[in-house]
Amino acid sequence: MFAAVCFGQAAQQPRKDTVIVTGTWEPVPAEEADRSVRTIPVESLRLLANSFADFLKLDSSLDLRQRAPNGVQADLSIRGGTFGQTLILLDGLRLNDAQSGHHSLDLPVPLEAISRIEVLRGSGSSLYGSDASAGVVNFVTERPEAPEFRLRGALGNFGVNQERASLSFGGDRWFQSLLFSRDFSTGFRPDRDYRNLIFSTISRAKTRAGWSNLTLGYSDKPFGADQFYGNFPSWENTKTWFAGARQELGKKTEATFTFRRHSDLFVLFRDRPQVFHNHHATRSWQGALRRREELAPNIRLFYGGEGYADDIESSNLGAHSRRRGAAYGSIDVRALRRFSFTAGAREEVYGSFDSQFSPTASAAFWIAPAWKVRGSASRAFRIPTYTELYYSDPANLGNAGLTPERAWSYEGGLDWLPGSANGWRGEAVVFHRREENGIDYVRPSPAVRWQAVNIHKLSFTGIEASLGLRPYRSQTLDLRYTGMKGSAAALNGLQSKYVFNYPVHSGVVQWQGSLPARMAMRTRVGVLQRLNRQTYALYDFYLVHQAQWIRPFFQATNLSNTYYEEIPGVAMPGRAIVGGLEITVRLKR
Repeated sequence: MFAAVCFGQAAQQPRKDTVIVTGTWEPVPAEEADRSVRTIPVESLRLLANSFADFLKLDSSLDLRQRAPNGVQADLSIRGGTFGQTLILLDGLRLNDAQSGHHSLDLPVPLEAISRIEVLRGSGSSLYGSDASAGVVNFVTERPEAPEFRLRGALGNFGVNQERASLSFGGDRWFQSLLFSRDFSTGFRPDRDYRNLIFSTISRAKTRAGWSNLTLGYSDKPFGADQFYGNFPSWENTKTWFAGARQELGKKTEATFTFRRHSDLFVLFRDRPQVFHNHHATRSWQGALRRREELAPNIRLFYGGEGYADDIESSNLGAHSRRRGAAYGSIDVRALRRFSFTAGAREEVYGSFDSQFSPTASAAFWIAPAWKVRGSASRAFRIPTYTELYYSDPANLGNAGLTPERAWSYEGGLDWLPGSANGWRGEAVVFHRREENGIDYVRPSPAVRWQAVNIHKLSFTGIEASLGLRPYRSQTLDLRYTGMKGSAAALNGLQSKYVFNYPVHSGVVQWQGSLPARMAMRTRVGVLQRLNRQTYALYDFYLVHQAQWIRPFFQATNLSNTYYEEIPGVAMPGRAIVGGLEITVRLKR
């Protein structure tokens, strides 16, 4: 028989048995992590958000520099790193684009496929290789508890029109999800229209060898790009094809394979495409084999190997390809609620960039039942993208002589975890990152093109503090602050395009909870000050009626109608209103 499912507690806290899979060699309880890893719940809050960008803005250490709303195009930075130094994963599989980090957040699945987002703040190269210099963001999918059908539609100002649908079905040994999403807008100003179209499937089945997972996705995103890359009325269309497979080989071994194709059509003058346009197409492959051994009840050994390949065919960049391979090993010693220690290393070999060695060590110790101290040190690296190496247009110029970035990251933290009964918790972290040969675009004056260069020495030092409170059973309050300072003596007065646009101060306050008449509400206030720029604040508001079959929702962003730019010269929308309905039907098992 059919049964409707209510929205659930909007203020639901993560369960005591919440497990993280990012930044660790195997899943561990969240309170046992010895790195700065945060889980952001998505599944229970989808109607109190409009896109994955709304969730990323809940962490003050995540600098989401959007050129357009709702994930049309956004650069994600962590702790002062550039967007190229942030690795994006889908269920642990790489999504970073070999052409340009501007496209790494072109997700091949809609928001309805995401169960939670896990964020590793700090280096992750020992686990994931290149691009994880400043941090890692992992979008995690999970099967619904029962077969279900969801249909969602919404309208808003700026010509917003949204339709989403998902169908999930299966049994104990197999599961299938089919998902569709369309997000259309005529734009809040000329040449800022967009359309997001996504189709995806997620299949899981239990075989004799173990669980088999297969994810297929396609996205098509044309959008007006006025002022995106310079003072030009541009237009762009990106498309993504993704296939990711994971196979358990017994209880101790796992194999994965990923293929991603991404195309990018760019027109400098939208009304005169013949003046200057580019078409790029990249293909990336990754295969990995991983194994674990239990040396003792509290000691585990992890090791494995990975292979990568990518190539590009471009009207501007030319045709290029590269290959690399990696081997890694790590030992993990863990006594729950007492201490933990992890040490590992990775050797990654490149055809034209020699090799990179990435060691890491982290430890944590419980000094009291509710207090834990922890620290880590790790080395990271990143190879240049094809755009940084070879691109040229009237505003930007690549540099074929760029060398890989290298960095050491350090952090020390104190966690307050009084238990899950009241939902309270706190964190204070000090971090420092030293970087050599950091890549940025610089210029002496606006009359000159931006030029990609290696900056010999960069450093960032900062603090992070958070406090999660649960004043009432059905309400939560989350407060977060990140302060940071960067330095680079080697710039010698040159203007920086990306690196020195970092937030000096960033604060986020979020409240969410259940209200009378089966209503749920979430509000967020974000305050941000970038280096040498004015402070601005944004206020967002979300409301949903927790009915059984049909749930109306209302969303308002930038309620104060503040003018702001996350990337210099690229205006963001003022007050935006979206309202709609979601119909959910779930089968009883």
